[in-house]
Amino acid sequence: MKKRPVWVDYGLIIAGAFIMGFAIKNMYDPAGLVTGGVSGIAIIVKSLTGLPLWITNTALNIPLFLAAWKIEGGRFLKRTAVATAALSISLGVIPEIEILTGEIFLSSLFGGIVTGVGTGLVFMFSATTGGTDMLAALIRRKFKHYTIAQIMQVLDGVVVLAGAAVFGVPYALYALISIYAVAKISDGILEGINFSKQAFIISDRYQEIGDAIMNHMGRGVTAVDAVGMYSGQGRKMLFCVVSKKEIVQIREIVQELDKKAFLIVSDVKEVFGEGFIEY
Repeated sequence: MKKRPVWVDYGLIIAGAFIMGFAIKNMYDPAGLVTGGVSGIAIIVKSLTGLPLWITNTALNIPLFLAAWKIEGGRFLKRTAVATAALSISLGVIPEIEILTGEIFLSSLFGGIVTGVGTGLVFMFSATTGGTDMLAALIRRKFKHYTIAQIMQVLDGVVVLAGAAVFGVPYALYALISIYAVAKISDGILEGINFSKQAFIISDRYQEIGDAIMNHMGRGVTAVDAVGMYSGQGRKMLFCVVSKKEIVQIREIVQELDKKAFLIVSDVKEVFGEGFIEY
């Protein structure tokens, strides 16, 4: 398989950073929404001093990068350096556009969606935009009993509280909408939006059910040896993965062939292989 050129990764990292910069500059900043991170601090500083967003973002990230570079080495920070620089540049060159003036709810919702797309692109190619995630990694070296995610929650929480002190509590509550939207959209991009379903079927008529699924639906089925803990009897358990709409057919087949069958259905976020997502 042909390997993807490195410049494609860097190009998409830069694109993601510029998408984030657009949302920060034209959705969050005009509405006074502080969603945490260095960009949130930059919005607070601009409100208090008038200092441009890109200057604060750059000034705060430089010492963090120097500390991380000294501790971790430059090999692990190249992509993050590109993403952070691209974000600072985007905050400086993207023009201010009046998109959702006075619409704080829409700014928080769509700002979160747009930021989530940019964040997902940056994370997808093994980069971050610096800021609190790097600071959290550095802090964890001293407080190893906490996870990076826990430390980041505290740091971002402090920034959001600072935003509430400057802009008011309602703005901080609207910022939570953005934070939630960013998490959902970026997770969707990273984990895949083509959700599938997996089914486990326990039935004495496993052969007939398996044949029906393979012949009528064209889906593969795997039989797994299982033992009932109560009865101690061995039996076969069928396992298969199908699309969301096909799970209805699975239920109909099982119900028709064995009403006493045990059927377990759960979500699958990504499925790679024939009939699903190609590698």
